[in-house]
This record gives sequence, C-alpha cells and structure tokens, in this order.
Amino acid sequence: MITWLVCITIVLPWLGALAVWIVGDQHPRVQHTFAMIFAVSTGLISLLLPAYVSEEIVLRLPAGGIFGEFTLVADGLGVFLAMVAAVVGSLAVIFSVDYMRGEAQLGRYYALVLLFIGAMAGLVLSGSLLLMFLFWEITAFCSYALISFHNDDPKAVAGGIKALIITSLGGIGLLAGAMIARANFDSYQINTFLEQAPKLPSDILALIAFGFLIAAAAKSAQIPFHTWLPDAMEAPTPVTALIHAATMVNAGVYLLARFYPAFEQVPGWTTAVIIVGLLSALLAAVMAAVSDDLKRALAYSTISQLGYMVYAIGTGAIFASQFHLLSHSLFKALLFLSAGAVIHSVGTRDMKQMGGLGKDMPFVRIVFVIGGLALVGLPIANGFFSKELVLEKGLAHGPLWGYVAMVICAGITALYTLRMVGMVFYGDRRKKERFHDAPSAMRVSLSVLSIGILSSWLLAGPFVDLMIRSLPFHHLEGIGTGELVMEIITAPTTWLALGIVALGFFVWSLRSQMKPLVARMEPLATFARQGLGFDWLNLQIVNLTKRSASALRTTQTGQLSWNLFGVVAGLVLVLAILTTGI
Repeated sequence: MITWLVCITIVLPWLGALAVWIVGDQHPRVQHTFAMIFAVSTGLISLLLPAYVSEEIVLRLPAGGIFGEFTLVADGLGVFLAMVAAVVGSLAVIFSVDYMRGEAQLGRYYALVLLFIGAMAGLVLSGSLLLMFLFWEITAFCSYALISFHNDDPKAVAGGIKALIITSLGGIGLLAGAMIARANFDSYQINTFLEQAPKLPSDILALIAFGFLIAAAAKSAQIPFHTWLPDAMEAPTPVTALIHAATMVNAGVYLLARFYPAFEQVPGWTTAVIIVGLLSALLAAVMAAVSDDLKRALAYSTISQLGYMVYAIGTGAIFASQFHLLSHSLFKALLFLSAGAVIHSVGTRDMKQMGGLGKDMPFVRIVFVIGGLALVGLPIANGFFSKELVLEKGLAHGPLWGYVAMVICAGITALYTLRMVGMVFYGDRRKKERFHDAPSAMRVSLSVLSIGILSSWLLAGPFVDLMIRSLPFHHLEGIGTGELVMEIITAPTTWLALGIVALGFFVWSLRSQMKPLVARMEPLATFARQGLGFDWLNLQIVNLTKRSASALRTTQTGQLSWNLFGVVAGLVLVLAILTTGI
C-alpha cells in the first residue's frame, strides 16, 4: 500500500501536468478544473502517508551500471515534507483559479506548477543520493521557468536565470557528495552513507559536509547566496507562495537535517551552520524592515525564518527546525497569498501606494494579521510554539552569542511585520478608488491556511513520534504536545522573547518621533535595500557562469550532421557504461 501511495504522490501531479498541457489554452476552464482535481487529489493522498511511515525502503528501481539503485523511502522526515509540498501546492493551485483568470499560456503555468509539486515530493522521498540530485535539479528548472513565466518582462527573465544559476551551482556540492559516496561505499543509498560516514577519511567527510552546506545555503537562499529569492518575486504570487515560501527553499534545510548525523562531528561544521543561519536571520530581517515592496519584504522575511531553521540544525535541534519549517510553510504561504490578493486588487506591490485597504478588504486583512501573528511568534499561532522551541533549544545547546542574536532578530521581525500591516491595511488611503476583497477561490485557500496556522501546533507530538520511529540515526527525544506546550510556556526564555517582541512593537509606535533619526540612517537603509553588497557578489557568480557558457558555444559547429553525431556518440557511450556496469 505504502509503495502505491508514495508513487502516486510523485506521479499524479506529473500526469496532471501532461493533461493540462494536452487540453490546450483554448479551454481555460477545463485547465483550471484539471489542475485543481490533480493537485487536490495529490494533497489528499499525501495525507495518508503518515499511517505507513517506516525506515524501510518502499520501492527499488535497478538503474544499472554507475547509476546503482534508485530507491524511495517513507520515513517521517520525507513524508512530512511531501505532505507540505502536496497540500500547500493544492491550495496554491486553488488560489490560482482566481489569480490567473484571463492570463495567457495557462497550460504552461499549471504544467510547471504540477511538475514542481511532484518533483519536490520525489526529492524528499528519495532514498538514493543520485535520485535526490535529479529531483533537486528538476525543482531548479521549474523554479526558473515559473519565475520567468512573464517572459516578456526583462526583470522576470533575469530573476529566473539568477535563481537557476545560483541554485544549480549549489547543487554541485550535492552531486560531489553523491559521487564520493559511490566511490567509497559502492552505493548511493542515503542510509548507507549515514551509517558508513564515520569510516571516511576526516578530510573527505569535511569536504562533503561543507559542500552540502553550500548546496543548502544556495537552495534555501541563505547568506551569501540569498539574493536570488527577492528577485524571484517577479513570478506570479501563487508561485512565490508555493516555491519560495512553502517548498523549494525548504530543500536546503531538509538536506542539512537529513545528513546531520553524518556531519555533526566534523570540526567547525555545526559552528558554520549556526553562523550561516544567524547571519541570514538577522541581516534579512533588517532588509525586510526597510523594503517598500510588499513581496520583497516577505521574501526577506522568508530568508530570515529559514535562518532560524538552519540555526536550529546547527545546535542539534533537528525536530525544532522541522517543526518551525511546518509552521513557516503555512503562515508564509498565507502571507504571500494574502499579498497576492492585495496586489490582484490594487495593481501594485509598492506599500507606499497602499494604506487603509482594510476597509475595502476586511477578509484579507484578517487572514494577513493571522499570518503576521504567526510570523512574529505570538500565542496561539503555530509560529509561537515552533520559534520558541528553536530559541529554547538554541540556548540549551548552542553558544550564548547565537541565542542573543536570534532574540534580537525576533524584535526586528515584530517591527517589520507591524510595519507591513500598518502600511497596507491601516493609516491614510493613498488611492481614492475602492478595491475588491478576495474572490471565492482565493478565500478557500486563505481560510484553510488560517485554520492550519491556529491548529497545526497540535501536531507536534505525533510529528516527533513519526520521526523517532523512522529515523534511526538522528537519536531524537520524544515529547508529547501537552508536555511541549507546558515546557515552552513555563520557560523564562519564552517571556524574554515576548518582551523583545513587545519592544519591537514599541519602537514602531514611536516612528513619528524617530523621523529625524531615521533620516540620518537613510544611507544605511539604502544600502540595505540594495542587498548589503551581496547583490554584487551574486551578480559576479551569474556573470561568470554566463561567460563560461558563451565560451562553450564554440563547440557548436552549426552543422546538423556533426551535432547529431555528438548526440548519437554520447548515447552509445552511456549504453556501453550501463551494459558493462562500469
């Protein structure tokens, strides 16, 4: 049964992508319907996976030769993220029915979204490093194509290319690790790697560990590779909610959590992970606080919250990181989709041109505030429990300086969240015309996510139990939901964090009195809006890759016969390798 469920979760959205593409753009209503049916069916089927969680391999596919054996697993970590991808993906598709109404090339849009959902599920359910890498690259391609969906917009195309190059270059570290594992263990199997990793020479293991950290930082938009994520906001908003809040950017965090048992003893690795997470959380929060573009502010917020998860992994708090990943997937998807409803109505992403929209859009205001409560970490939203657990474990098992920085980040988060809510929904109206509230399909997605935010923290106990039963190398400690709640509520660190959050709110309330100080800091704010110099670094990486690709053009003769010869010769070589098993 579990084999069928895992395969259906991966393959069903791909069949949906094919069906939507075949229907053609002449029948948009049928495309909307097919996309919803396949996406929602995938989401519902994924909810059955936890009942069959196991540490055993559920499917083996002999690939032959150097490819070894492709395997799929259904352990707690993979099943959890597959559910997130499928369920949030289905809600993004439902939201798209209203958001993408009347858009051209609808088939391409839905086909890529559904292809992405299946690829993300495949990535986290892979038991083979090589298969994981293949899905890793498919998600990168889908991300590029969806960011560049409006391909007549130069900014969208540039953002897509940047995302593709940065995330794919990061994937080199993952591929190198897979090749080294094959060379040393004659296997790509992840559990074999986790079991045999201590037998590797220390320098080789360190190379893999830091290579995986680079891959994770690139995929999860962490410092210094983070600038592709704000530029990815040129994609349609449902795409940003799906790929750049709830799924693909989580792949890097998943990679670090999955391989933590193999790397935790590598000298300096956990400290490096903590520093990457800390800097990402803190600097991205500062950039969110000065951004006037609603979607870019949320993108910086995503980078910051992913930083919390990376920091948690560095301190050994694997469950805390994944629990916050669940919370973040829901509340950030809600915030992005709510922002999409605002942009869809107002026609701009500039918060300085908004203001007072709560009167015209009361439903969107309510759900956005619910998402904001979770982002800040206030009771009883899910973000409160997961973020406090991260901070608590960070203080217990990590360096004090890291904990202090993360608490400061919580205060900045409160500041920029209140700033977003105030600039968009309250204050003086910048535009005189009236705007419509969220249509019915949008409300369905927003309502479900809001309910999830207020209730998903109840899954803490069952979630950690699934991970304990199916992750033999992670050595996690069990804790019930009630016990977890009491631990968080009674911890002094919780009240300290809430005090810092209140301080952030207080600073925002003094914004009128602080205008002279803000004016003096405008050069620093401008530098923050420009990415604190990291844009330049990432641009150099992109330009170098482009120049290298241009240099390879000389290998293309322009003569069809020679090109065909190269393709056939390559195919013969691959077949020879597979046949001989080299």
